[in-house]
Amino acid sequence: MRDQESPQTMQQTLVVPATDDPAASRRIFVVTDDHIFAGELKVQLSYFGYDVNVFYTLADFRHAIRSVLDVLVLMDLTFPEDKLAGVGIMKELQNGRESPLPVVFFSSDDTIVSRLEAVRAGSIAYLSKPVDVASLIDKLDNMSSARTHEPYRVMIVDDSVAVANYHATVLEQVGMKVKIVHNPLKAAEELPEFNPDLILIDIYMPECNGMELAKVIRQIDAFVSIPIVFLSTEKDLDTQLFAMNLGGDDFLTKPIQPEHLISSVNSRIRRSLMLRNFMIRDSLTGLLNHTAIKDQLDGEVARAKRQNKPLSFAMIDIDNFKRVNDNYGHPAGDRVIKSLARLLKQRLSANDLVGRYGGEEFAVILVDTEGAAALKVLDTIRNDFSQLRLVADEKEFSASFSCGIAEVTKFPDANGLCDAADKALYKAKHAGRNRVMLS
Repeated sequence: MRDQESPQTMQQTLVVPATDDPAASRRIFVVTDDHIFAGELKVQLSYFGYDVNVFYTLADFRHAIRSVLDVLVLMDLTFPEDKLAGVGIMKELQNGRESPLPVVFFSSDDTIVSRLEAVRAGSIAYLSKPVDVASLIDKLDNMSSARTHEPYRVMIVDDSVAVANYHATVLEQVGMKVKIVHNPLKAAEELPEFNPDLILIDIYMPECNGMELAKVIRQIDAFVSIPIVFLSTEKDLDTQLFAMNLGGDDFLTKPIQPEHLISSVNSRIRRSLMLRNFMIRDSLTGLLNHTAIKDQLDGEVARAKRQNKPLSFAMIDIDNFKRVNDNYGHPAGDRVIKSLARLLKQRLSANDLVGRYGGEEFAVILVDTEGAAALKVLDTIRNDFSQLRLVADEKEFSASFSCGIAEVTKFPDANGLCDAADKALYKAKHAGRNRVMLS
């Protein structure tokens, strides 16, 4: 059962450059003499899980930054001392640092001269006032996406204990998760539970050779596109090509240098994940698309039933979304959708699954979570989302969502669970919107 965590501990980490420390990755220093703006920015960023410290003078900021290695600085350009005082102090601090401090400048001065000076001070972004928090978070997301990913998962199928353990150690030393299967006849049943990003298969094994196993795997719909790499002592080129024609993506010859193995596995997985993302991810939000979240729901419901574990499913719909598009335009509507997607990804557990079900509707699978716990988590997110301030044509506005939840123990299958969550969502809408209801 899921622990009753606070929103801060439940969130997924949003990482800024130069650190692997989760606490540091959420640390932000806001430096400005505008008290009203700083207070509002601190509140808004806190909804996305950031630890924000505000400094109203450059002297206070200079003193605090001495004891901090990793932090993102949001720096006002202009202070009473000088119209480019923010640039001046950042140039001073950047001088001599091995790794530059990431700094985002914000200003009502949008001239090329000011932007150029900001770049010279190490600027990674420059935002015009009034600052759109959604745009600011977009910048942070873009920085984090290239640096953070779940560890790659590799399944090794090899009847040699010593060889399999050696290759596993090589891959584990660079942070990959490895599952070893010595009996090829058991590989297919291990696939759904481990869900690897790549499979390394020896060719010559008793009872079932690697080429036969590859052909079997390729006939399982869920794994038809997973990269399969043969790793064998076989040096005959015709045999290698024949093996790859049966479903392999690459052929590596034993013995193989550790660097070569790591590089080959990395490149194959990266390419595969990129192609898979195009197929299963929504282009606007990066969330799972309708088909993918439905497929995941089928699998998670089956797993919860098999393991007798709790699971909750939630349907979310942004309230009066057509009015947002009508009043502020479709780009503003897209920003609302992206803001909610981002909040869901950050606040939910890393094991939970979030998808864009269609339009302004989202679906959430809360793994190992009973209905009451799911309601508490999503109601906190609902409240914080309603407090966000969004900007369109220099006008501020807010949005809200309604949510319906159902838990797996009350329904026989994924379809019944989905229908129940949808009915609970309808009840929440009918009851006045901006609320969460449990079926």
